[in-house]
Amino acid sequence: MNCSELMKTDVACCKASEPVENIAELMQARNIGFVPICGDDGSVIGTLTDRDLAIRVLAEHRRASSTNAEDVMTREVVCCGPDEDLGVAARLMSEHKKSRIICVDDQKHPVGVISLSDIADRDGGAGSSALLSSISQREARS
Repeated sequence: MNCSELMKTDVACCKASEPVENIAELMQARNIGFVPICGDDGSVIGTLTDRDLAIRVLAEHRRASSTNAEDVMTREVVCCGPDEDLGVAARLMSEHKKSRIICVDDQKHPVGVISLSDIADRDGGAGSSALLSSISQREARS
């Protein structure tokens, strides 16, 4: 199965200069916990998760209205192509300890997102439990 067959295509992408308060509101409105952060050319340059907001904004007592995504985003971007095999996405998620992966086009523009839960729904838990175990062994971020 290709990634394009499983990925969610309604990707909410925000700019690096966007205040995290606005991104948190977007997450709440769309019931999501992960947003790709894009540069001016539309290419993915980072990600922001609900965990990033908790650890890097709330726990550090930053003001959400004056903290931009670029100040707290995760800069390591793990991507795959929509035409790649789903196994490639799962391997990258495991290697990089990520529970979500962004599918990008040739210009690194986001075209979809695959989450661990998408893989679990697809395989009925057969391979996703090993993937979850691998991902959950991540170290604390600095």
